[in-house]
Amino acid sequence: MAVVRDLRVLLRLRDFRRLLTLRLLSQGADGVYQIALATYVVFSPEKQTSPAAIASAMAVLLLPYSLVGPFAGVLLDRWRRRQVFLYGNLLRVLLASATAVLMLSHAPDWLFYASALCVTAVNRFVLSGLSAALPRVVDADRLMMANSLSPTAGTLAATVGGGLAFAVRLVASDSDAAVVLLGAALYLCAALASLRMDPHLLGPDRELVQPRLGAALTGTARDLLSGMRHLASRRPAAQALAAMTVLRFCYGALLVMVLMLCRYAWSSTESEGLALLGLALGISGAGFFVAAVVTPTAAGHFGASGWIVVCAAAAAVLELALGLPFAPAPTLVAAFVLGLATQGAKIATDTVVQSSVDDGFRGRVFSVYDVLFNVSFVGAAGVAALMLPPDGRSVPLVVLVAALYGAVALVMARLRPRVKVNGTA
Repeated sequence: MAVVRDLRVLLRLRDFRRLLTLRLLSQGADGVYQIALATYVVFSPEKQTSPAAIASAMAVLLLPYSLVGPFAGVLLDRWRRRQVFLYGNLLRVLLASATAVLMLSHAPDWLFYASALCVTAVNRFVLSGLSAALPRVVDADRLMMANSLSPTAGTLAATVGGGLAFAVRLVASDSDAAVVLLGAALYLCAALASLRMDPHLLGPDRELVQPRLGAALTGTARDLLSGMRHLASRRPAAQALAAMTVLRFCYGALLVMVLMLCRYAWSSTESEGLALLGLALGISGAGFFVAAVVTPTAAGHFGASGWIVVCAAAAAVLELALGLPFAPAPTLVAAFVLGLATQGAKIATDTVVQSSVDDGFRGRVFSVYDVLFNVSFVGAAGVAALMLPPDGRSVPLVVLVAALYGAVALVMARLRPRVKVNGTA
């Protein structure tokens, strides 16, 4: 198979393997840390009992660092990205260790919220840097395959990290502090893994580097505006980002709806509802992995923007047909389809952005991408909170989401003849 052949070629690239190892360790640690927080302070949207509470939890977790994300992106284009990975992970070692101390000392809950925000802020900073650095370690012909493999492998690592956290918690007599310290150890491993790469390998170019913090922060707003202008001048990237923002909104709204259905419409107890939700998320995750396999071939056939059209159109039709019965079986099928469509479109969007945006601007653009991703997700939760009844059955929400999917497909199809990335529509 062409996919297997390309994958073998990628894994033969030393620098790609090292960057992938860094991602796996970093996101594996994220999975451990997030499970520890969720089990200790129930800081998880999936365990809230109303759409409004879910929206509030997402806003607290996602919005604060999203507001500063674009400014952090300026630093990604001014600092050596390898050093960002080194010092960012070392900072997370300290922050995670502090969280363990807070757990053992039974500190006030607001400190845990502050801790979660700080660690997650650095996390998104590192992930934006990983995306910005990827074109430095693979050639343009295999960038789509690299975008399929790396984020999907990172998601798998986070899932494995979450499972490892549960195992450690059982062995350590329900000690969440021990789990957090495991996450800190993995962050340290990620920092050490970054030392295997040359400091200048991952960019930005030497003439753009400003190693001193004061120099990097001077003119941050100006640099941010220049990054936005650069993105606006790269129409394929701007259009793909806009489409992906809407698709993320749709996925977020449906996630909240499925959560409420699992908790109230399809189960009689909280534990049974959480088991159903876990099944739905697992099936959706399976769609993510299938997207990683089929997207390189599909995007090669349809073009990157054409594949986004196919994903959005399929989601529009199948979400409406499978969602309106509000029954478990068709909804679980829809979860798989929407996972595949959302991740397939994201892989294509990542590739369009990386191919269209100059290296000196990628950090800023991917930080803006990250902010759009988070804000659309929080906005989706807010809209769902307004539209969903207590049991989660909302025909207007299902119809609205289908209409948005269809609108993305139509608009991107109209723009496609004028969108060219490396000669491919």
